[in-house]
Amino acid sequence: MPRTEIPYGDPKAQKRWSADLAVDTNKKSFFTRKFVGKGDNYAIEMKTELEKGIGDRVSFDLSVQLRGTPTTGDKRLKGSEENLRFYSDEVIVDQVRKSVSAGAKMGNKRQAHNMRTVAKNRLSDYWSRYIDELIMMYLAGARGINQDFVEPDTYTGHAGNPFQSPDANHIIYGGDATSKSSIVAADKMTKVVIERAATHASMLQAQDPEQANMMPLTIDGEEHYVLLMNPWQAYDLRNDVGAQSWFEINKAAAAAEGSKNRIFKASLGMIANVVLHQHRNVIRFNDYGVGTNVAAARAIFMGRQAAVVAYGVPEGANGRFSWVEETDDYGNEASCAAGTIVGAKKTKFNGSDFGLLSVDTAAAAP
Repeated sequence: MPRTEIPYGDPKAQKRWSADLAVDTNKKSFFTRKFVGKGDNYAIEMKTELEKGIGDRVSFDLSVQLRGTPTTGDKRLKGSEENLRFYSDEVIVDQVRKSVSAGAKMGNKRQAHNMRTVAKNRLSDYWSRYIDELIMMYLAGARGINQDFVEPDTYTGHAGNPFQSPDANHIIYGGDATSKSSIVAADKMTKVVIERAATHASMLQAQDPEQANMMPLTIDGEEHYVLLMNPWQAYDLRNDVGAQSWFEINKAAAAAEGSKNRIFKASLGMIANVVLHQHRNVIRFNDYGVGTNVAAARAIFMGRQAAVVAYGVPEGANGRFSWVEETDDYGNEASCAAGTIVGAKKTKFNGSDFGLLSVDTAAAAP
């Protein structure tokens, strides 16, 4: 039976191909595959309120834990109610679009279906990469010097959501460094740095009750943090621990309760219940140290709700991505545009980072 070919530019194509593009983009996205989900037990929480309504921003609250003393015996309880306290934040969304051209249709003889397939493959590559880069910049609170990013090094953020630098309680440094300017080339990623980050995260509220507690992810009853490093930081860590210890770190992740969970997939291993990952997009810098000439990277140590990503639904789309086909030059040139409505940001409550620590270390090509 011959295949039914939907003519190029037919509105029926929009429904099918916008859905296919969304599925493929999610499959290719590093963050979506591992860390994004609905609810507060994900490193990156997905907000979907705008998929069901109108608007350009999503507000969300953190309910602060109760701290007052209980009423004992027959003492009067009336009048001693403790007010529920909330910290609020919001993420703004805006449209982003990308178009591609198949060139002169009569010249290349491609069928409409083949043109759509190629366009979908390249656009899903593009959008998964772009959204991953966007999330990475917001987690770091900086654009950095990463040369292969889509956005230029002058980029300051999307949709009016500014990049937000780490506050003093939510950043640690490699080696003996205590600041950006005091880092030297030897202050690399080590096992001690990771253990220090885990200890710091667990003790934040114990040291300062006004701080929001940095909650770990709960996987099959076990609590875990995640550390996302630049490959150069991961290289330094492997050299720090040695081959035998690195094997034990790998084995710890494989043997962990919940090791089938997606946060463990393709991980490097686990130290002190911290699941280790690497990605080339982790933000790099070249201006650390007293002489502003030390190469560095900002690893991201994540618990719950380190960041949020929010989506709207473009007009006429079947899901999060639009798909629009047009022909030009009197039907001789075929083009396609696809886009989404998206926003991302690191969570901050009461002026402080909430679900992450920044781990700044020296990091240079080996």
